[in-house]
Amino acid sequence: MSNQFIIAVVFSYFLGAIPTAYIFGRLLKGIDIRQHGSGNVGATNALRVLGKGPGAAVLLLDIFKGTLATTLVPDVLGLNQIWQYVVLALTAVGGHNWTVFLNFKGGKGIATSLGVLIGLAIQIASIRIVLLATVGSWAVVFLLSGYVSLASIVAAVVLPLVMVFTLQPLALTILGVIICLSVVLRHRNNIKRLLKGEESRVFFPFQKRP
Repeated sequence: MSNQFIIAVVFSYFLGAIPTAYIFGRLLKGIDIRQHGSGNVGATNALRVLGKGPGAAVLLLDIFKGTLATTLVPDVLGLNQIWQYVVLALTAVGGHNWTVFLNFKGGKGIATSLGVLIGLAIQIASIRIVLLATVGSWAVVFLLSGYVSLASIVAAVVLPLVMVFTLQPLALTILGVIICLSVVLRHRNNIKRLLKGEESRVFFPFQKRP
């Protein structure tokens, strides 16, 4: 294992571990976002607690963390093998989900997972169809249901399935399976609320609230 690879792994972890929503909460409202809304350190809770602008900024920055971890980091350090990209992707998402800056408690990894998928699509042409299918499934479910959590779960399940159907390399398929399992497990409480009809929805201007 090369020194460059070890450095890349460390950089990817700390990049993913930057607690964007927590930082925005402290800077903009002087609050600990973990004590408000759902308590999650992610873009959806930032949207609820901090507002649309900060929520969008957190979303974009969390995506950007994953993209940088799978593009800039390996490119600067001369890494170009698929398994190396996969490890860096997992490290970045792991950093977001279990950030050292918040006692290893972070977000659910949706935005950062999207970021690493975007980065992989930049590096590996065959992943672009996977990216489109995953994002497309998320958008369709979200627009039809208004549930961010349900859309994220469906997209996570679609991810490894599309990888299998498009005959992606084994390392990438394993990555898809790991991300899928992680997303589903970290949405356990959301799944319970969905089954009980208690999950929060996002209502669009053209929709009537119940």
